Amino acid sequence: MNKYLACGLCLLALHSNAQALTLPVSAVNATALDDEHVDLKTPTTAGSRLNLTGLQTPGSVESQTGTQIRERGDASVQDAISRATGISRTGTPGDGGTSLSARGFTGQGSVMQLYDGNRMYMGMGTSTFPVDTWSVERVDVLRGPASVLYGEGATGAVINTVPKKPFEGEIENHIRLGYGSYDRQQQALDSGGSLTDTLSYRLNLNRLRSNGFIDRGDSSSDFVSGALRWQAADNLSFTLASDYGDQRPQNYFGTPLINGQLHKGLRDKNYNVSNDTQHYNDQWTRLTSEWQINDSVSATNELFYLKNQRRWQNAENYNFTNGQLTRSGNFGIKHNQEQVGDRQAFTFQHRLFGLDSQTVAGVEYNRIRFRLASNSPFTDSFTSGQPIDINHPAAGQFASSSPFSPVFATTTKTVAGFAENRLQLTDQLSLITGIRRDYAHVDRDDLRTGGQTDKTLTGNNWKAGLVYAITPDTSLYGQYSTSTDGVGGLISLSASQQQFDLSTAKQTEIGIKQAFWDQRGEWTLAAYHIVKKKLLTDIPGDPDHQQQVGQQSSRGLEASLDLQLPHAWALQANAAMVHAQYDDFSQDVDGVQVSRDGNRPVDVPRRTVNLWLSKAVTDDIRASAGVRYVDARYADMANQSELPSYTVVDATVSWKAMRNTTLGLQLNNLFDRTYAVSQYNDGQQWILGERRSFFVTADYTF
Repeated sequence: MNKYLACGLCLLALHSNAQALTLPVSAVNATALDDEHVDLKTPTTAGSRLNLTGLQTPGSVESQTGTQIRERGDASVQDAISRATGISRTGTPGDGGTSLSARGFTGQGSVMQLYDGNRMYMGMGTSTFPVDTWSVERVDVLRGPASVLYGEGATGAVINTVPKKPFEGEIENHIRLGYGSYDRQQQALDSGGSLTDTLSYRLNLNRLRSNGFIDRGDSSSDFVSGALRWQAADNLSFTLASDYGDQRPQNYFGTPLINGQLHKGLRDKNYNVSNDTQHYNDQWTRLTSEWQINDSVSATNELFYLKNQRRWQNAENYNFTNGQLTRSGNFGIKHNQEQVGDRQAFTFQHRLFGLDSQTVAGVEYNRIRFRLASNSPFTDSFTSGQPIDINHPAAGQFASSSPFSPVFATTTKTVAGFAENRLQLTDQLSLITGIRRDYAHVDRDDLRTGGQTDKTLTGNNWKAGLVYAITPDTSLYGQYSTSTDGVGGLISLSASQQQFDLSTAKQTEIGIKQAFWDQRGEWTLAAYHIVKKKLLTDIPGDPDHQQQVGQQSSRGLEASLDLQLPHAWALQANAAMVHAQYDDFSQDVDGVQVSRDGNRPVDVPRRTVNLWLSKAVTDDIRASAGVRYVDARYADMANQSELPSYTVVDATVSWKAMRNTTLGLQLNNLFDRTYAVSQYNDGQQWILGERRSFFVTADYTF
């Protein structure tokens, strides 16, 4: 047994009083504008469907409120969540810029991202929703395998973005105007409250524009989010919500390395073509019903529809060889995706073996249609790449000798049954268990050859965890959980990938959580070990085919601290250490099998540290500053190309100028560090972080 687990599980013999579990109809209680607080005694949305608090959950859960996120100046959910324990960014334009790394596992296929508790199936490794952070009420994280809750694709972590909800009471409005570096502009509205005794609403609008921190780096984003809640009876409510986002991100595919080195003088250069395209359009509609049938039984149903349209047209690859920089990779790609789903769940409070028990059981169905068009096989008009000047790159035009046409279309149907239970064994000790079975059938039509393939995949996952309440404010836990990941995006598997089973993983974890100092402080500590099997590895002597025999693993420690200090100081800090490696993995290099056993997976840092310190200078002035540290990461499986570590400092100050008016200043990358957030083109291009910038905001509420 892992040494961390053996040590921690022995402590489960300690005694104290346990907290009683209350189970309201709604998983998330709506609040008025910017009026939410999250701590270890707040129910989370990512770690369980039982509405458990952080202290009651046998796993590593963490939350950030929308207010915290916006006060810190985080423009995207990924920016915000990379301040959480052990989470780092790995996104590139090819995956929508949203990919994350957690516990040694990276990418959309291992770190799942939810919206309002619902899964958006990613096509071709891409996710482009949610759009920004203006409409976010909260972001919850569960680190470690979560397939028992959400299905395949959640070995490293699951991130749930909770949008702002309708609330009862007088109508409140919040307007924000913002302006900053690179001609960045924002106009935003948040409005909510009661329309009648039974109707309440929430409306969010956000418009963003920027010239970008690189040449020809213009970007735009528009987001509309609306929700209407009808309290049909004291025990029955319906909520209709719809979100719409349209994005044209800064079209930046990274800064090329020159002789393997980054030249800071190139950080503002754009090597893309002039008629580039990167456009995402997302629509998400949900109907949620909540029914408290009686004192011990409640039911929820969520019916949802998602539509995505994505388009790329770029020259993506920049390589420096023999003293010449060349541009290639003229990729034209289009995604069309539609998803219809429904989840029905029942919650029971009952007795089991004479003990208090709570159970959630339900079924979930999804049908996803995905269609890909491209100019594959991506044959550039310049076979060896187009020569361009390093310091004065000519924009040029997108050109490809391969015609743009449909490639394939898939229809994926998934059905899942799930159940989760909390059994109060003693006043101090509770057992949380869960099971889930997933069934997925994928039909794939090759639109060029007329070929058809199909595949049925099944996944069985379970978890079991013990939580021991040493005191009402201190919990010790141990848990075992399993997960499954696809060898590629489930809805976009190639014909060859369809022959393989899902990858499987298992995790053991122990931890301790405590609230102290009259609830002014909280700390958590966790240790874990994850093993993932059935990776795809190359077949010796047959580089055109693969086999599913590989394995990778990770183990690590994570800690967090939250303090409300005297004299209006506040501190949030976290740190994570992970040892991740390929245990059984071979790579084909020019026709030769090369073992990568013992190497660290790509884009995984050994250490991450985050700190945020704030101070209420006066009743009307508040200042804060934060430090983000990410250790070095490898850009290749051979562990020869390395992205250096980075430390970035951000700061904010706000002044409540009048009763309803607040002025703010956000300073990002205060010391103007040049650093690589992620990499592209096998490490030949670094996706650099934004230069030092400011953003001034004026917020008015009425």
